[in-house]
Parts: sequence; structure tokens; C-alpha cells
Amino acid sequence: MPLKIAVPDLISNSYFPAAAAVELGFFKEEGLDVELEMIFPVDKAYAAMRDGAVDFVGGSAHSALAAFPEWKGVKLLCAQAQGMYWFLVMRADLNPVRGDVSIVKGRSIGAAPWVEMGLRRLLTEAGIDLVRDDVKIAPVPNTTGAGVNFGVTAAKALEDGKIDGFWANGMGTEVAVRRGVGKVVLDVRRGDGPKPCFNYTMASIAATDALIERSPKTAAAAVRAIVKTQSALRQDPERATAVGRKLFPPAEAELIAELIRRDLPYYDATISETFVDGMNAFARDVGILKTHPGYADVVATQFRPLWQSN
Repeated sequence: MPLKIAVPDLISNSYFPAAAAVELGFFKEEGLDVELEMIFPVDKAYAAMRDGAVDFVGGSAHSALAAFPEWKGVKLLCAQAQGMYWFLVMRADLNPVRGDVSIVKGRSIGAAPWVEMGLRRLLTEAGIDLVRDDVKIAPVPNTTGAGVNFGVTAAKALEDGKIDGFWANGMGTEVAVRRGVGKVVLDVRRGDGPKPCFNYTMASIAATDALIERSPKTAAAAVRAIVKTQSALRQDPERATAVGRKLFPPAEAELIAELIRRDLPYYDATISETFVDGMNAFARDVGILKTHPGYADVVATQFRPLWQSN
């Protein structure tokens, strides 16, 4: 019976290493038969793993706390890429300025469940009072159905005037910018926003403690597959196009190689103690974590030697 890896968004660069590991055959090369399954929003993906419906989640690291309070029963195996990876995009006709978050005052911003926590905390840290400044952050209309891809749907909602801005992935951002309907205000990975925001979360691969204990070889093979995928895309980003043509609509398939090329500086499977400290501090700040778990409570440390194997 195939193993399953869930991702919360498919037409996206955010979780592309997980998808590409399936489609380029790197899981298979490591002896694993793995199927890709999209489960949105991300808290439902982690709930599915908790309930045994999927074996791995390739999603935002902090969101594991949705189904595994206080990090009980789950571990991060490796990173898909470093840093918080969402963009704040505002309507172009509002004349937003890169880095000026005051543009959000009195505006409606679309953001997915659990993803929105990063934006709320970032804006607070940047001096925005969400209540006083009347900032409305809520799910984008028509993104609750199965199979809906958040970023691309957010770009369409922006174009249609249903929202003033969105906090979403690089694909939705690229679509909005190319259509001329949106402009990037924040790109945290590349230095925008308060410095701690980089470590609020990352795209990771997670598994349950039960899977790791039952089959550590399976977990190790999954880590090696992700590392090999990162290496293959670094060597030839154009391989992303073939994956995109299998999984994406035609227009987005032709964009993905360029987005992956931009992300390559962040393709590192390492999960550092600095990151875990920053993520856990963020999680406490937004009220999804109460305790102070250590690094080994969050990360499957036995797989660290595999992170740099390619």
C-alpha cells in the first residue's frame, strides 16, 4: 500500500520539493512508493496525519501544533526550504510601496487558516494594531472547497476586487504581479519585515513519532528523497517545468521553473536550533504553544546527518 504525503497547496512553489520528490522519482529511488495528496487548509493535513490517513505532511512547520499540541507525537524531519515563504501583495491601484505595511490599514487581506498567524504577528511586530487600524484578515472567498489552490484563487479574488490584498505563496504572487493587479509589499525571505519573521515558520516535512519509531528507515528514506530533490533542482531548475506540466494548469506550469530558480538559495534541508527557538517564540506569541519544548522535542535529530548528504 502506497505511503501518502499531504501538502496544503499544490499550484505553488511553497511545497514543490515534496511534490517533485514524488514526480521526479526520488522517493521511489529511496525505495518508497509515495502518493501526493492535497489537503487544505494545512491544519486538516496535520489532522489527517494524526489520524493515520497520510504518512507525511509537507506544510508549514508551526502548523503541526494544530493537531499535535505542545509538539506531542510529531517531529519535523527536514526543511523543504528555509524561512517564512509567504508574500504580502496589495492591489496595484492602491499604489503600495515595498516595505510600507501601513497600506494594510482599513483594508481586507485574504489569508488561509494558520497561514494568517504569520501575517498577524508580523504586522503587530511592525507596529500595526489590527483592531485600532481596522485590518481585516480572513480566508479568501471560495477557498474552502476540496482541490482549491489558495494562491491562484487569491490572485483572482484580488483581480475581481473581492479583497484589497493577500498573504499567500509565490505562485499567487507571480500571477497577480504579471496581470498587473497586485504589487509586492513584503517578501520576508528576502529581507522585508521585522527580522524575527524569517523564523516564524518554514516549509518542512513532518511525520508522527509513531512512524519514526515503527520504521526509522522509512523516515530516513523520506529525508534523503527531499535532499536529492533539492540537489536535482539546484543543478537544473528547468526540471521543475516537467513536474509543473503534470500537476499545474498550463499557465502556471510555465512559471514554476523561474519561481524555483528564485527559491534555490533557500533550498537547504537543515532545521537549526535558531529556527526552532524563533518558531516556538512565535507560536507562544500567537497562543498556539504554552510550554518551552527543546530542540529534540520538535526535530527528529537522528536524521540530521542526512540533511547535507548531497
